[in-house]
Amino acid sequence: MAASADARYASPLAEELAEEVLERFLRYVVVDTQADPSSTTYPSTAKQLDLSRLLVDELRGLGLEDVELTEPGYVFATVPGTVDEAPTVGLIAHVDTSPAAPGAGVVPLVHRAWTGEPIVLPGDATQVLDPGDMPALSDRLGHDLVTSDGTTLLGADDKAGVAIVVTAARRLLADDAPRATARIAFTVDEEVGRGTDHFDLDAFGADVAYTFDGSGLGELETETFSAYQLVLTVAGVGVHPGTAKGRLVNALKLIADVIAALPRERLSPETTEDREGFVHPERISGSASGATLWLIARDHDDAKLEEHVELVRRIAAEVVGAEPRASFTLAVEEQYRNMRTVLERHPEIVVAAEEAIRRAGVEPVHTIIRGGTDGARLTEKGLPTPNLFTGGQNYHSVREWASVQDMAAAAATCVELVRVWGHRGSGAEGA
Repeated sequence: MAASADARYASPLAEELAEEVLERFLRYVVVDTQADPSSTTYPSTAKQLDLSRLLVDELRGLGLEDVELTEPGYVFATVPGTVDEAPTVGLIAHVDTSPAAPGAGVVPLVHRAWTGEPIVLPGDATQVLDPGDMPALSDRLGHDLVTSDGTTLLGADDKAGVAIVVTAARRLLADDAPRATARIAFTVDEEVGRGTDHFDLDAFGADVAYTFDGSGLGELETETFSAYQLVLTVAGVGVHPGTAKGRLVNALKLIADVIAALPRERLSPETTEDREGFVHPERISGSASGATLWLIARDHDDAKLEEHVELVRRIAAEVVGAEPRASFTLAVEEQYRNMRTVLERHPEIVVAAEEAIRRAGVEPVHTIIRGGTDGARLTEKGLPTPNLFTGGQNYHSVREWASVQDMAAAAATCVELVRVWGHRGSGAEGA
């Protein structure tokens, strides 16, 4: 492959796609698609469909086939292939953004040819992207960077993935190289663990799939946490505080004692890394008479994950059980399972991703996910789905940022992925 004219780009194809993927990304991030973990509807917020409908119009405008907005809220579409024998390749991203930081009113800012100085976000001058604290940022000297104004998240998770897939689809339609048929899916509610609750694998029709929902340049992820959501509900005794002596049993204080009893030097997100699991209190709701605590339990080892659940149950029994007038329930809901075991049975899917990343001018970087993706759920359902990089960084934060050059490399990877499977289906030499 010829070298790129601009050394910042991984390949000529990445350079070709850069401005298009940026233009799409800037349009998508201003649409508020924040998910709501407390909602009982699907999707959890109707505003997610604002972007879904926009994408339906764009995909139809590009000339894709079978474009539809399904009843649950997924966008499906087809890039027709040129090789009949090739498997159908799924390309997946999610439209929703995290509820962990403000998501409405996003003002994206492009910092062209970043020269290395700290980036002070103008909407909140206390929010600074300092390369001294961010190794990934310090490695992007000269890149075009995108941030929010510091008052909201940016939304690269996963609108970078959406922009990458749409850009790749447009490029594939103009391509005369052998290619597999590609099925596109844009999901909802991934950030609240419900992204594939109503995903119809038969209707989607892919044989293999890839989510574009990762982060740094070249990342190829085949292992996730296994995950539970835990809901601890404590019933106390409500009494007017003026006459509460000897009678009030404060459920909020009992839940606070449960949280205080959780290990802090281990099993906390703040103190763990790599394959170490954790138990993480996320939010509390209620009053003195009754309160609920939501926690998440995560681990790459399923046996250890069960131990984390039992730890919470034991602490709750000890804390709440010490007050005979109080009671508790602990509901445990599985969210997703580590996809490693299934993907190990399909090494060809990972090898194809490695080849596509290299064709895009990047060396694959095998990493694990301290979290989950739609791919974990889809893999468990029977569609093997590794996760690939998008170029976004520092997700779920007002200091989120993305590199245009890395997004462009991911778009090139997406194009090459469909070509790789097309070559394999055609039996082309060197495929």
